Formats: sequence, structure tokens, C-alpha cells
Amino acid sequence: MSDVVAPVIPFLRYQDPRAAIDWLCSAFGFEVLETTTGGEGQVVHAELRWGIGTFQLGPAGSSTLPMASPRDLPLTSQGVYVYVGDAVDAHHDRAVAAGAEVVMPLTDTDYGSREYVVRDIEGHLWGFGSYAPKLD
Repeated sequence: MSDVVAPVIPFLRYQDPRAAIDWLCSAFGFEVLETTTGGEGQVVHAELRWGIGTFQLGPAGSSTLPMASPRDLPLTSQGVYVYVGDAVDAHHDRAVAAGAEVVMPLTDTDYGSREYVVRDIEGHLWGFGSYAPKLD
């Protein structure tokens, strides 16, 4: 096991976490690290990975963290950006083939990034691109 830890870990809520996990892995190439189920087999927590980055997801409306899926709202209020390096075009094509709704098409930005933004099956916004912040 690596000692490298991604210090920022987004967490999202879905009406159907199991369907979301399957779709996110298929569309975006994420890898499942952990899935925890409740007494009736429903997903109560999951962790997915891209490189050293991870994010968590769980059911909307849980009593511990009462959060909604964008399906429950008239819009979404946040998004997640994922660095995919030079694989932006291929990543875009994979996401579109899986049915991701394109919100911002492939774009070359003034700050040197190539990127795009899509909605997942429940309306969360996902940006993918070649922009990587300088940390030094």
C-alpha cells in the first residue's frame, strides 16, 4: 500500500449509488476501491479512484449526511475536476459513448488546458482535462 494520500476527497450523493458506481467506472474509467452495503444489500458508502485521487459516494437523503442528488434539485451546485493529462480526447470519447451529457465541449483554454465538462447519470458535473495546478 502506498503512503501517498490525496488530501482533498470529494463526496457525492446519488439516488441509486450502485448504478452510479457502474456507470462512473464504465464512462470515466474510475476504479472501485471499496463498497460497503447495508443490511438489505444497498450501497451505503463507496470509494472510487483515478490515479492517486479518490472520491466517495453514498445514498442521497441519508440521515447522517442529509444531502440530495441533483435529480432532487432544479440544478447542481458544484462539480469535480479530474486531471487526465494528454488523454483528454480519448477520455471525452469514452464518456460520450457511455451517454454522458456534454455541458462544455472539448475546449482549448487560454491558460493552456484542453478540457471538457459533462453531467453524469444523476446530474453531477464532471470536468476532465489537462490542467494541473502547480503546487510549489
